[in-house]
Amino acid sequence: MSTHLTILGFNSAIPTVNSAPTAQLLEMEERHFLIDCGEGTQVQLRKAKSRFSKINHIFISHLHGDHCFGLPGLIASFRLLGRETPMHIYGPKGIAEMLETIFRLTETHRGFEIIYHELSSKQSEKIYEDERVEVFTIPLKHRIYCNGYLFREKQKPRHLNIKEIIKYPEIETCDYHNLKLGKDFILKDGYVLKNEVLTTEPTKSVSYAFCSDTRYSEEIIPIIQNVDVLYHEATFLHDLSEMAQHTGHSTALEAARIARKAQVRKLILGHFSNRYQDLSVFTDEARKIFAETYLPQQLIPVQIG
Repeated sequence: MSTHLTILGFNSAIPTVNSAPTAQLLEMEERHFLIDCGEGTQVQLRKAKSRFSKINHIFISHLHGDHCFGLPGLIASFRLLGRETPMHIYGPKGIAEMLETIFRLTETHRGFEIIYHELSSKQSEKIYEDERVEVFTIPLKHRIYCNGYLFREKQKPRHLNIKEIIKYPEIETCDYHNLKLGKDFILKDGYVLKNEVLTTEPTKSVSYAFCSDTRYSEEIIPIIQNVDVLYHEATFLHDLSEMAQHTGHSTALEAARIARKAQVRKLILGHFSNRYQDLSVFTDEARKIFAETYLPQQLIPVQIG
């Protein structure tokens, strides 16, 4: 099972004919995570041919409209599509009040439960975990409370070395689980078969970090260290660094500095100001210090790892 990222939208503030506001769909270990939900996200999901029913967890970075105004419409569509399973929504304190007020005033009847996970901590914290995946917040520095999100696959089981295993009739199928977990096998005569003989290295676990609106902040580096793919906003080029600082944003050069210092494998830029028509100027600037920098490819799934 591979991990795929589909960028549904990457524009800042105002939608354009060719780009939608921020929204991403991350498929990791058969989980479908929606990250931010700008205006028109449900249309982008349809264009990406994504199955709405598989989305059970939505992560919202902050309550600026270009990152959350698509939520009410998406939730209303879930009801019309007959959804019955609960939906988990993670976001800043206030997101429940915002959505519930809209639902009340518009008399929107959901037909399914929404479980809100409101966030207020300014420290990184684990907010989701199951047997395969864990998710952490990445505290960002924007004009209002804002989090990025770090998605990590847990360590995967080791692969069985069947050619070696069949040499020992004492090893039964019921023992395979423990072998995959890395445990040695003790024969009846007391001899210990080392796990590294009976198994091979597991498939590498992958990680993805989403950093939406933020000023340049080296405080996030320990959190995102060595991730496979980092998405980091780059609203401006560096000649407008003062404007970036004032508005709570980053430049392409600053995003590249973060990627280099965190030793990530790949950097994807996004959240570009509408003042730029040719987006290649962003990679031109960033690649001066971090070669593995790329522009987002809207609606085209990208494999991570």
